[in-house]
Amino acid sequence: MTSFQAELGADEGIAEELAKGQREISIAEFFEKNKHMLGFDSGARGLVTAVKEAVDNALDATEEAGIKPDIYVEITEVGDYYRVVVEDNGPGITKDQVPKIFGKLLYGSRFHAREQNRGQQGIGISAAVLYSQLTSGKPAKITSRTQESNQAEYFELIIDTDTNEPEIRDSEATTWDRTHGTRIELEMEANMRARQQLHQYIKNTAVVNPHARIELREPGLEEPLKFERGTDQLPAETSEIRPHPHGVELGTLIKMVAATESYSVSGFLQEEFTRVGKKTADKVLNSFRDRHFGRELAWPTPATGIDIADAVTKAVSNKGAEATETFAEQIESTLIGRDRTAYSELEELVDEIADDVEADTGRTFGATVRENAVAAAWGELTAFDDDEATNGEEPGRDHLTPGLYGLVDDATSSRKDDETVQALAERLARRADGLGDDGARRFRVTHDDLSALVEAAADATVEYDDVTLGETAREKITDTLWTAARTVPDEVPKITEIEGDRDTASELLEAMRATDILAPPTDCLSPITADLVEAGLRKEYDADFFAAATRDAEVHGGDPFIVEAGIAYGGELQSEGKIDLLRFANRVPLVYQQGACSSTDVVKQIGWRNYGLDQPGGSGLPNGPAVLMIHVASTNVPFTSESKDAIANIPEIEDEIELAIREAARELKSYLNKRRSLEKRQQKQSVLSQILPEMADKVAEVTGQERPNIDAAMGRIMNNLCIDREVDDDTVTLHVENYSDRAETPEITEIVSVEPTDVEGDGANVVDLDGEWFIQWSPSLSAGEETKLTYTVGDDAEFDITVEGVETEKLTLNA
Repeated sequence: MTSFQAELGADEGIAEELAKGQREISIAEFFEKNKHMLGFDSGARGLVTAVKEAVDNALDATEEAGIKPDIYVEITEVGDYYRVVVEDNGPGITKDQVPKIFGKLLYGSRFHAREQNRGQQGIGISAAVLYSQLTSGKPAKITSRTQESNQAEYFELIIDTDTNEPEIRDSEATTWDRTHGTRIELEMEANMRARQQLHQYIKNTAVVNPHARIELREPGLEEPLKFERGTDQLPAETSEIRPHPHGVELGTLIKMVAATESYSVSGFLQEEFTRVGKKTADKVLNSFRDRHFGRELAWPTPATGIDIADAVTKAVSNKGAEATETFAEQIESTLIGRDRTAYSELEELVDEIADDVEADTGRTFGATVRENAVAAAWGELTAFDDDEATNGEEPGRDHLTPGLYGLVDDATSSRKDDETVQALAERLARRADGLGDDGARRFRVTHDDLSALVEAAADATVEYDDVTLGETAREKITDTLWTAARTVPDEVPKITEIEGDRDTASELLEAMRATDILAPPTDCLSPITADLVEAGLRKEYDADFFAAATRDAEVHGGDPFIVEAGIAYGGELQSEGKIDLLRFANRVPLVYQQGACSSTDVVKQIGWRNYGLDQPGGSGLPNGPAVLMIHVASTNVPFTSESKDAIANIPEIEDEIELAIREAARELKSYLNKRRSLEKRQQKQSVLSQILPEMADKVAEVTGQERPNIDAAMGRIMNNLCIDREVDDDTVTLHVENYSDRAETPEITEIVSVEPTDVEGDGANVVDLDGEWFIQWSPSLSAGEETKLTYTVGDDAEFDITVEGVETEKLTLNA
């Protein structure tokens, strides 16, 4: 049957005609028709995305210059459009770079840099300029002033989508009240339907960047939203790192091999990759040798039926009887003392023995003699003639089967009888004897070939001996034989040989991935840190409890990453409905596509009831007055799309997200358990504080005696920490008794109107503040322990006491 393509090409000129309709498109033209891929799929979202990209740029610029960010965002209605203005106090941008940064897609300094950055693709701000241009037809207006300049530069530019090149419509010097910084103004078709998402982005940016000051003005706001700094500490500076061997793909490796100036593979590994020193490079090279050359099977020295010294003596001539005997006997004794020996190892030991004998006897053992000695000894060591005895003849010598029997026996289960092990060892020996096509019978074999050899021998054993040898047994036998084999000492191919050989490059890549190599250094990352995560949450949320956790660095695809989590609970947080989940990547809030993000997936899979939060159905986002934030910092965050709204489901990252959340959640669980315990204690105190005084009054009434002091008794009953003040003349004594079931370390401060003397007690300290004296103690009391704190004052002294470090519900104060 004739294909449609064949019929189409039958007419002369059809292919040429079709070719006329094909042309190359620029990246700007592509995104012009696919702006939804960058987060500009509607007027509402387009406005948020434009603000986001401009603010991200401002934060990057200020931090890189070591300047505390001061960012101003203004949104105003201009006829049928909205104008977005974003200003920063960064170092400014040079005149030559302004058009490229704001008017050229896929232009930037971070795409190839292996260090943490907010932007990675060089698309963000230029995409916002493109969206503004497409929807309003107006150019972007940029003002920039560098720290060294006396005046600012003003530009109006558009993007030529056919060429992905910026076009400057206007350029002039201007005045600006900022001494340095950058200002961008965009007009676009937009609306304020995403006001909530905009506010969420600005607030969350303030949370995750507590060192930044941000102000937002927009239509409908009576007062601007201002987010002040929570710290003056700028993020730690990052350093670019080289690629990690575990994160390189074959095409990239081939490209790196072609570009390197190194001649050797060892030098290439050490110069082009991080965490690769001489020792690690040697490990990679040995793994490379295993794949490129194969390993050599090693054999034990048989206890009987072998005479290595005699064989070597016969192979050596004209060296004198004494020297020859010494040479041969030392080879034999050395081999007998070894567990197993491979061909290359035999060559090395023969060379060493020959050198020693030469030094002792003055006889020269040249290359030919040494080769003959190796061949003779190796022939004895690996003799294989498995002919059975017939007509009274001696059976052939077989030194290979015994050498394999022990390995097979160790690898197989105890259920395998000796006959099965022997049969399999014999079949392995026959196949091993045929390895290699060189006369030396070096027994070289790759792991794949060794696995095939074991499979063939096992199949034959199953077929002829009617036994069972499953996949697990075969794999164990292969692994045992491979472990007993030796890496060869051959020189690996040079870089020039690998450059044009894809298969060899693939073997090198496999060797790199199989070698244990330290994780990449983390100075390329700048996590927020647990303290500042908590500070950011405290700055923007009025809650009763805060906790945060920062995990150690891990690696995905050769790129290091760190996960952080923070929790705020209670206080003024919304008590009904789902918790508020904040997602961040490289200090940037992820506003959209929450349901498509791996962070959300992890949160839903955690059993939050175990941590004290309500979770209907046992899965999904929990309920409660809580905010949960998750931050992933990496040199290459794996986003699900170009709009960078959600993190992909990478198992290594998901595991770390879960561990970080659980670490912070354990603190929440402890807090909630403690709070519930205190609530029960408070209820108990409330009941007892009503009942016991009435009982005391009743006892006094019945007995006709004074009403007893029941404070100490209440303290004992309620397991409280009790503090009583006793004044005897000029001596004041504070009796501190711990009736609780655990150790307490209260911080007690006595404020006295007269200067105290003779102050005694644990950690006593006296401070004079404008005529008032503060006496401070920090006694440590075990459960059931009591102590006395004393001091002396003059007459008419006034006292006031404060106690910290103990919950109010657990304190009985009679002072």
